Amino acid sequence: MRYGIFTGGGDVPGLNSTIKASVYRAADEGHEVIGLRRGWAGLLHLNPADPQTREQLVVPLTRANTRTIDRSGGTFLHTSRTNPGRVKEKDMPEHLRRPDRTYPADLTDVVVANLEHLQIDALIPIGGDDTLSYAARLHAAGYPQVAIPKTMDNDVYGTDFCIGFSTAVTRSVQAISDLRTAAKSDNKSAIEAKTRTLGDLSGKLAERLYSQAGGGPEGGAGGPHGGPGGPGGHGHKPADDGVVDAEFEEVKK
Repeated sequence: MRYGIFTGGGDVPGLNSTIKASVYRAADEGHEVIGLRRGWAGLLHLNPADPQTREQLVVPLTRANTRTIDRSGGTFLHTSRTNPGRVKEKDMPEHLRRPDRTYPADLTDVVVANLEHLQIDALIPIGGDDTLSYAARLHAAGYPQVAIPKTMDNDVYGTDFCIGFSTAVTRSVQAISDLRTAAKSDNKSAIEAKTRTLGDLSGKLAERLYSQAGGGPEGGAGGPHGGPGGPGGHGHKPADDGVVDAEFEEVKK
């Protein structure tokens, strides 16, 4: 059996380890794995009439060429935030542009045709809600998917923990702890450095992750769309939003 594997959406820790583990397991079972670069976008930009696009976007994966990829961060296969079911005009590959095409365009037929061209029997998409929602659409249409949830927000419906979630929480807590330590000293440069770190991480993580832990509008409860206040919802401001402010008030004492 030939599997296609790719990563979609934002970067989180553990992607290369996941790719490596998938390749090793498939090899143990006697299967072949093909790496698809740039997520769903790679399957759209692949042009069967242009061999160069295959060289750029498709790579056979083996134990040999994935043996050390878990030693580095990011994703060995690169990524994108493309959803083939609603492609904007600015993201349309040149070889697929037509005067009569309306936008956002549904290019599912292109994805299926390219998968058949590559003789891929099943896909292993690694991604978050947007990446996997399109994978679910293909699965329902009869194209097998082995989805792996990946998001620091831990908001993929039907999962307990996603790749990247634990690291995101740990680093957020550490950043806040480091800021408290620096703020109680007279080291101005240390305070500024820790504040920048906290700003980068807490802006999204402290608001969303802590609100999840408290059952806020972006929490795990709800249906496929996260409930009335879930992703894309319009719930009230979570009570936990003040957690970072509380930490700042604490260090002033």
